[in-house]
Amino acid sequence: MPDAIFAHPRLAAVYDAFDGDRDDLTAYLRIADELGADRVLDVGCGTGCLALLLAESGRTVVGVDPAEASLEIATSKDRLGRITWVHGDATTVPALGADLAVMTGNVAQVFLTDDDWARTLQGVHAALRPRGHFVFETRRPERRAWEEWAADAAQVVLDIPGNGPVEQRREVTDVSLPFVSFRHTYRFLSDGTVVTSDSTLRFRGRDEVESSLVANGYRVLDVREAPDRPGREFVFVSERTT
Repeated sequence: MPDAIFAHPRLAAVYDAFDGDRDDLTAYLRIADELGADRVLDVGCGTGCLALLLAESGRTVVGVDPAEASLEIATSKDRLGRITWVHGDATTVPALGADLAVMTGNVAQVFLTDDDWARTLQGVHAALRPRGHFVFETRRPERRAWEEWAADAAQVVLDIPGNGPVEQRREVTDVSLPFVSFRHTYRFLSDGTVVTSDSTLRFRGRDEVESSLVANGYRVLDVREAPDRPGREFVFVSERTT
């Protein structure tokens, strides 16, 4: 089940406001250009920010996400109906013959077990054409991002159209590496409603990710920096080999 931050209707409606400027997504547009990708699958598309950019560039785009509330937000943005939205995950997407599959926002870290991660890799593999590409990001464990999260526990209050002022707090609740758990608490100040969302991420090292890709029918072409977050994340560029 997706976390409440994505699946609860009130939280999905304010997600983009708290997520801020997504200038990280332009790097994926450049990668799509670099790889000559015309047909793109956005895995874990959330509220559709990247899928919409890809569609606006003239590409055929399919966005898949297990959080129905987030998909409803994404669909509402897609006023021209250019994108195919799928409620599900990578294992439920049909064979698309996609040139490129992308997975942004560190979605790769939500797959906590080896089996879930392998099934996701296999689902993406089936959706790609032969020699199609899979590009995704994941945080570097050695940067210990959770320590920054724990140190930055201050509340943030945003006045969001249609919702009024909303307060957000984040706290790290457990560190049992390779797993890190944290909680977001939202208070809707207009009516006092409080909604919490608990999340757990798995931090995989570079070697572990590369080995899993090879084991599931991919070749690693490159491991890059995230341009807007140098030294913090790996961006894996891989190719379907079978």
